[in-house]
Amino acid sequence: MSIWFRPITLEDCRRLDQGLHGKGTLMQTLGIQITEIGEDYLKATMPANPEVHNPLGIVHGGANVALAETVASYAANFAVDFEQYYCVGQEINANHLKASRNGLLTATAKPIHLGKRTSVWEIHIHNSGGELACISRMTAAVIQR
Repeated sequence: MSIWFRPITLEDCRRLDQGLHGKGTLMQTLGIQITEIGEDYLKATMPANPEVHNPLGIVHGGANVALAETVASYAANFAVDFEQYYCVGQEINANHLKASRNGLLTATAKPIHLGKRTSVWEIHIHNSGGELACISRMTAAVIQR
């Protein structure tokens, strides 16, 4: 059974990537793309290229967090009636487990809790070799319009 409020497509995600005013977003700057929509999960990718590296030549922890918050925020908003509510990140944490230098990072967000006022999401980020590079948890506030 799907957790999404209404059917969603990758094209819906591409439109959101442009921002509400069509001027672009952080997702475009970092190369983050939603790539897969499952019944109870959302996947996104981000290139582990020098643009997201720290001075040591590995993916910056903040870039991992931006990827995690992006995929969880999209998922949180797709799980509510967007005409009546919207979701924003309220808290996020991350454990960086394995350094990444290149390839493609893949983040998968799954819900832990879907409530009336908050939702909680667990995000696993894997590197191109399939290794768990980061695990994160985000709480989204559900706000009435």
